[in-house]
Amino acid sequence: MKALLLGFAALVATPVTAQTPGSPQSSTLRGGTFAITGGTVAIGDGSAPIQNGTVVFRDGRIVAAGQGIAVPAGATVIDAAGKWVAAGMVAGFSDLGLLDVNGVEESNDSAARTSPFAAAIDIAPAINPQAVMIDNERLGGITRAIVTPSSAGSIFAGQGAVIDLGADADPITRARAFQFVELGENGASDAGGSRPAAYAMLRDAFAQAQDYRRNPAGFGGREKDSLLKRGDAIALGDVLDGKTRLLVHVERASDIRSVLALKQDFPKLDLVLVGAAEGWMVARDIAAARVPVIAGALADLPAKFESLAATESNVGRMEAAGVTVALSTVGANTAPGDHVVRQYAGNLVGIAKVPGSSGLDWGHAFAAITSGPAQAIGMDGDIGSLRAGRRADVVIWDGDPLELSSAPVAVYIDGRAHPMTSRQTQLRDRYMTPSEGALPKAYEH
Repeated sequence: MKALLLGFAALVATPVTAQTPGSPQSSTLRGGTFAITGGTVAIGDGSAPIQNGTVVFRDGRIVAAGQGIAVPAGATVIDAAGKWVAAGMVAGFSDLGLLDVNGVEESNDSAARTSPFAAAIDIAPAINPQAVMIDNERLGGITRAIVTPSSAGSIFAGQGAVIDLGADADPITRARAFQFVELGENGASDAGGSRPAAYAMLRDAFAQAQDYRRNPAGFGGREKDSLLKRGDAIALGDVLDGKTRLLVHVERASDIRSVLALKQDFPKLDLVLVGAAEGWMVARDIAAARVPVIAGALADLPAKFESLAATESNVGRMEAAGVTVALSTVGANTAPGDHVVRQYAGNLVGIAKVPGSSGLDWGHAFAAITSGPAQAIGMDGDIGSLRAGRRADVVIWDGDPLELSSAPVAVYIDGRAHPMTSRQTQLRDRYMTPSEGALPKAYEH
């Protein structure tokens, strides 16, 4: 019960000498200079936790974080003694804001099954900041999410976005942040039934995008039977120029090699691998190509033919080979929510201690769910850590963030403390002490 209560407590933010977590008025925190002192600081850049550290942020940006940091004159000081002060987690692969209820088509904007468009689809306008799951994930310590569309009828799913999980009406951090493509088994199905068909679709689409750039007026792309619409060609042109990153979902080692080989014909491609269950088998090739991986966290069972060589040591082995690895919930049960990635990160710390297995130390495990996803999409200079200049996405925990018994007690996004409530906590509070009434509680407002 203690962890549960702390999980929805908020932080005092009125300008006095020192504050402690616990006030429901935390949502009023906005501009100004703030210093969180006395806690164990987890910067999120791969470094080890810092005892008795300080985090300073001003006007929504980190000023400094570490040990021996001077508290600026006039700053609001927040006492975090006995707690952890950590970078907010970044969900590396999510449908937050696109999906309300599984199985209810009207609430699902993640895939466009009968649309004539594919690569041109931009999910940003459809993100719903009032989606129930956003509050739940914020209470789990996630402050940003990489939101990815799903493919349907084409290997190209469309353009994903990066969002914040703040309690406001403007969730978009970066629209059209990347293009998402399905290859491997899923891509084979989307392309008509085989991997060769998927690669034929990919290369033909790239070729048509090049045709459009050479002669836009003569391209067409508006006919009903056009293989590629003009909007798709424009979106893929940015991919070919390296202006938009290309996230490619593959699991099998041979598929990974085929994706890496695309750069021979399209040298400006800015590739990111997603999934990569057999990435450990080709880790040196991935590292040599300098391609980051948003990996399925602990895919250790051969659930499909394309992941027969899956192992829980996959992430550790890729990291040891020099691959930049982030964790995601790709291929995992996300019923608890995307914040379950912290459990996976903690498990990788434990795996590192098992003889014959490869995991991560604490700093790199935490980075894999903070700065790692940000780096994979080229935004680690803006989000994902407590390094100076980054957005002040800060979570205060009642214990080690990678321990399941720990819970957030306060969440800041862009330097603003947000409510530690969700529909679940409201329902819990509403029905915890039922009482008699003229009508059932469901009818009361």
